Amino acid sequence: QVQLVESGGGLVQAGGSLRLSCAASGQTFSIRTRSWFRQAPGKEREFVAGINWSGGGTDYADSVKGRFAISRDNAKNTVYLQMNNLKSEDTALYYCAARTFTIKRTPSEYDYWGQGTQVTVSS
Repeated sequence: QVQLVESGGGLVQAGGSLRLSCAASGQTFSIRTRSWFRQAPGKEREFVAGINWSGGGTDYADSVKGRFAISRDNAKNTVYLQMNNLKSEDTALYYCAARTFTIKRTPSEYDYWGQGTQVTVSS
């Protein structure tokens, strides 16, 4: 089993920045992909960004490309999501997820999930 714990959410004004963190523990040796998803009230969970744990390759949703950056710290077993130039439409519950194969954008493809951290952007 793998446990994921997110942190770093909060309330920020439009145009501001936040950095989310997701720490992993447990049997992490099998994990190849770590990703961020988000879910706004009344909407489906959507892919935000993903990173290949060994090679560092990344993928981003078009809506965040150029504003968000995903990175990893292998020693700390932690993945980060740096969010800049935040917009009101970025308001959502942000989830960290992990899977044992390559980056996918579909939530059902992921094996492990964190509890989520709330990001609220005020306009």
